[in-house]
Amino acid sequence: MIFRRIFIIIFLMLGFAFSQSKRDARSVAMAGAYSTIADGIFAVGYNPAMLAYQQDKPFMLQLFGLDFGIVGNWLSLSNLNAISGDTLYSKGEKPGSPNYDNKTALLQELEDGGGMNYFQDLHLPMPLMNYSSGNMALTTNTLVLQNYRFPYGLLQLVLDGNADNPDIDMTMHYEVMGVTEYGFTFAVPFEQLSIGFTFKYLQGLFYFGIDPDSSSANLVTTDNALYGQGVYYFRQGIGGSGIGVDIGLVSKDINGWRFGFSIINALGSITWNKENLTKDILDGADNIYGNEDDLFHFTWGDQILNDSMAVRYVYTIDSVNASTLSNSNLFTNNDPDEQVIYALDEDGNLPEFKMDYPSIFRLGMSYNMDDILISSDMWTGFTNTMFSNKGWRWSMGVETTKFESFPLRIGYAWGGSDFQELALGFGFHKGPIIFDFGFAFRNGIWIHSMKGINLSTQLTITSFKSRKVKPVEDGGAPAPEPVDEQTVETSVENTESEELPEESLPDTEEKQ
Repeated sequence: MIFRRIFIIIFLMLGFAFSQSKRDARSVAMAGAYSTIADGIFAVGYNPAMLAYQQDKPFMLQLFGLDFGIVGNWLSLSNLNAISGDTLYSKGEKPGSPNYDNKTALLQELEDGGGMNYFQDLHLPMPLMNYSSGNMALTTNTLVLQNYRFPYGLLQLVLDGNADNPDIDMTMHYEVMGVTEYGFTFAVPFEQLSIGFTFKYLQGLFYFGIDPDSSSANLVTTDNALYGQGVYYFRQGIGGSGIGVDIGLVSKDINGWRFGFSIINALGSITWNKENLTKDILDGADNIYGNEDDLFHFTWGDQILNDSMAVRYVYTIDSVNASTLSNSNLFTNNDPDEQVIYALDEDGNLPEFKMDYPSIFRLGMSYNMDDILISSDMWTGFTNTMFSNKGWRWSMGVETTKFESFPLRIGYAWGGSDFQELALGFGFHKGPIIFDFGFAFRNGIWIHSMKGINLSTQLTITSFKSRKVKPVEDGGAPAPEPVDEQTVETSVENTESEELPEESLPDTEEKQ
């Protein structure tokens, strides 16, 4: 039974999956507590000021990286087990009561989350295009983000009927976006701290989603019947461009302690439907986007959508009751030929629309001992979109380097959209090879309670000198040159002669 449920969960996750804004295996294993310990190119996306403390380390070049995550607010083994009976019932008791039943708990959880939500993100660092040396870095990262929400009203209608809720909000939310970030990062060291900046060019690949300002749906229930209507406007963007800026500040190492903060995407936006390289690549051999030879395009039914098309889907539900169930006209929608419309401005040009790139504010601190590194972060977003969430999130990570070539990591996070997270990971660092792997249970800390998962791995090379993480005990001063025994004896004799009192020295007459 349990294996069947695990299979169902994995199947649903993969079914929803698309084949932070930047993430790597070490940060995943530390549960995101990373802004004051990130090394080399991995400081980009967390705190660019950390690059100022890389000047005495060799270069870093990423060969391969893959990071995939999916998380929801309900689907888990424990929740499936809670509704595994043949019926759900409600006694109306408050949480904490022995009579607080599974359906009431389920409805409360879904209401707090605004419905059933799912979010997926895929991070693909471009091979050989992520490089750092000294206090500068060049990075390239492709993100595919997908977010959707089933409305709470629909779930409540299925589980609880229309009791005490005659007008039900049925508006769904969906959006998927692909973007590539090209970043140049540099940091400037000062006596007590360093500051860093990342300037990013954002190449929009594609966007498709429901416009929340032009879409709505409801279902009205009465004593005699139910009826409703909905209007959904799907807009797309092929090719876009924008800019983004990250800002960070980090203190120097103070007896093992380090403090810092950063604002990721302090400035950032993407304007869609602009002419750029993306559309030139996708339009195929005929250089015309919107036909069979395209490398990629969206479709609605059997119709190909070119960049000037949008979809407006309208439906009505009319007086559904026991006596009208056999009526074929109860549910109607606009004609398929009318659903696809041309979204052009008054001059017949593609309408450009602008999207703000989500921002994240981070505070961090860390303490570095001989074999143990402890790090903690707090961060929050400014909007509830894509990888950003308004709720504060706290995380702590521990890394042990007792086995220098085989670091072990564990992390825990609480708050934000994932509520809680348990992370684990390890690395293999030998000579020029830097390999890291991390995974995390998202929105739950055990296999039976997790509602999502994050898997991340990366392979990076550096010089044969490797990258030392332990501080130099002598403060970095050069070691004294070795001396032989004869030199030491001569030095001692000279020192003793210099220390003799003036009266003990022979005078001129005695010498004669």
